Amino acid sequence: MIFVSLGTNDKSFKRLLDKIDKEISLGNIKDKVIVQSGYTKYESKNMDIIDLMPMDVFNKNISECDILITHGGVGTILDGLKLGKKIIAFPRLAKYQEHVNDHQVEIINEFYDCGYILTGEMDDLVDLINKCKDFNPKSYISNNYRFNKLVRDYIDSL
Repeated sequence: MIFVSLGTNDKSFKRLLDKIDKEISLGNIKDKVIVQSGYTKYESKNMDIIDLMPMDVFNKNISECDILITHGGVGTILDGLKLGKKIIAFPRLAKYQEHVNDHQVEIINEFYDCGYILTGEMDDLVDLINKCKDFNPKSYISNNYRFNKLVRDYIDSL
């Protein structure tokens, strides 16, 4: 199963759903596709689309999916990484009015450069899905302990 999460941004990311829907129609994606669309209004006979799902349902979908396709939201990417999921991420882009700026490009590129996720041009979607078969994402290790240590050390130095 492929789980698609568009987050809860108030701007549409219809461009990604159009691409997935087209590839399903062409027979290039055969997996069941479940979408958490947020505020992106979209109708499709090819995908199960839920706008905002309760966290337990959201977490269940991430837990059960074979591939997580998402926008460049750090929270969703981290949720998938913590479960060792194969993740394909596409940034929301300002030029399409999908976000106010292109910070998601930087976020996605950093996760990609570290070996955690796959990304590319949206036209590469089917190739990226096929690459997931052999992709072994780097295991995610939280960096919170270093941040907490910095704060503790700072407080102790006062």
